Amino acid sequence: MNLTRVLVANRGEIACRVFRTCRELGLRTVAVHSDPDADALHVREADLAVRLPGATPAETYLRADLVVKAALDAGADAVHPGYGFLSENADFARAVTDAGLVWIGPPPEAIEAMASKTRAKELMGVAPLGEVTEADLPVLVKAAAGGGGRGMRVVRELAALEAEVEAARSEALSAFGDGEVFVEPYVEGGRHVEVQVLADTHGTVWVLGTRDCSLQRRHQKVIEEAPAPGLPPELVTELHELAERAVRATGYVGAGTVEFLVADGAAHFLEMNTRLQVEHPVTEAVFGVDLVALQLLIAEGDALDPEPPAPRGHAVEARLYAEDPAAAFAPQTGTLHRLSVPPGVRLDTGYTDGDTIGVHYDAMLAKAVAHAPTRAAAVRALAGALERAEVHGPVTNRDLLVRSLRHPEFTDGRMDTGFYERHLAELTAPAVDPYAPLAAALATAGGHRFGGFRNVPSQPQTKRYRSEPDGTEHEARYRHTRTGPAADDSGVRVVHASPTRVVLDISGVQRKFAVASYGDRVYVNDVALTALPRFTDPSEQRAPGSLLAPMPGTVVRVAEGLVEGAAVTAGQPLIWLEAMKMEHRINAPASGTLTALHAGVGRQVEVGALLAVVQEEQK
Repeated sequence: MNLTRVLVANRGEIACRVFRTCRELGLRTVAVHSDPDADALHVREADLAVRLPGATPAETYLRADLVVKAALDAGADAVHPGYGFLSENADFARAVTDAGLVWIGPPPEAIEAMASKTRAKELMGVAPLGEVTEADLPVLVKAAAGGGGRGMRVVRELAALEAEVEAARSEALSAFGDGEVFVEPYVEGGRHVEVQVLADTHGTVWVLGTRDCSLQRRHQKVIEEAPAPGLPPELVTELHELAERAVRATGYVGAGTVEFLVADGAAHFLEMNTRLQVEHPVTEAVFGVDLVALQLLIAEGDALDPEPPAPRGHAVEARLYAEDPAAAFAPQTGTLHRLSVPPGVRLDTGYTDGDTIGVHYDAMLAKAVAHAPTRAAAVRALAGALERAEVHGPVTNRDLLVRSLRHPEFTDGRMDTGFYERHLAELTAPAVDPYAPLAAALATAGGHRFGGFRNVPSQPQTKRYRSEPDGTEHEARYRHTRTGPAADDSGVRVVHASPTRVVLDISGVQRKFAVASYGDRVYVNDVALTALPRFTDPSEQRAPGSLLAPMPGTVVRVAEGLVEGAAVTAGQPLIWLEAMKMEHRINAPASGTLTALHAGVGRQVEVGALLAVVQEEQK
């Protein structure tokens, strides 16, 4: 069957990614969207778009009946599920085919066999834990459906198990429409290694090498690469054989990924993702293939070549998130003013300049991918490109990515899934260019001759900035002279100063600063600074112990028995916010008394909203 029009049952980056291949193949495209996504990039790029009504924005993309109706109404003949949402839902796959549409994915029976992690483990001879005892700790609570780190919790104390199971169940239900969770042993110090597979309807199975996805936060991957470095050849062979066994055992068709935890030279089966993975571009780069095009080819009934292409070189991918790594990876929202990476690096994104990063969906802005003949060259290229990228808008993990790629443990290939537990503090330490505030001030002062010049020397002009996201305040001092602004520092000479470019001669070395301003936010070589007013409004000051919402979201839980006047202890979870399909705990900053509580279940809050006040006990 020759496809003509494809609906992508997804949003954001993956929808844009599938549309790109469809356009290259001459296929027309259909987008679906929630109300917050009405003007999203994937909607603008599609030939046709259909609104999906839903009780909540998160629920919208989980309505299989509405997606199928949208495909029929738009005249689509096939549905691509992307990843997340309904991509591993066997009932959705059946609904698509029952409607006479082509499902670009594995058979529903294969999804049922592998999409539930509990059933997948049984098929591969691995049993989840039953009743958990102290001897089993630490354990991992994990959602049976879906992925992306949602519905996952590490439990190290038996007393915390019940609460973490409930939190994981709630998160999984919100993200995947399925609250089933299970418990398995948590293997520390292991590497997350996966194998890409592809199978057609004619019995051909391609095993497209390994990927290492060990750098993770909240059990969600951050940096991935192909092939996985440093694995013994015999272990690679074993991983390939186990992956092919899973494919043939389930009658699998299409693209899929078999995931393992590698520890002490042994491979432990984790799960099989019956869909395309976020990190698929590194495999595409190494094998020179388009996995989406191959998915479409298989869906049309065509056969793969008997053997896959030979791999070449190494590829590394970094996920750029709108989040603050130094604040427990709290999601960030706001306007994305500018997103650009230097040429030579692949950028997959669902956003463009001027788009709004909202609270309802995943915080990933883009994926940057570098490919080179060697691992060292690919890692170096990606780190350099990210360092030079322009990312103007909400706080992101860009600096964390650059530092991670340059960390000796990563460059030497010695990383494991505990990398950020060990190194996050050093990787998120503030490091603001000391001359960035001066460049920002000079750009604002401009290069007008005689602007503000006086014959009689006076006090220097002073401007204050707060670096984001660490909140450190900086002061920049300069003077107006006959030839333009001058630094109030004998070791610094202003060579050029305009609103977008400043050049300083610092002790004989010229340094160039690109400046971009958006209201009171200034980016100097991508150092984010907020211009501070000369005087502070006393009404804006918060009482000590104020708990502010770190991100926009919805209050989904309040600690049992929490009322004004209650005693709380330092670190005690008080309030749970849901944002971007993840739950975030707001803890008591100190032991004391709750003197105010403004958070009620169901309340929508903006970033900085006052949730509660804890008066610290006097010692």
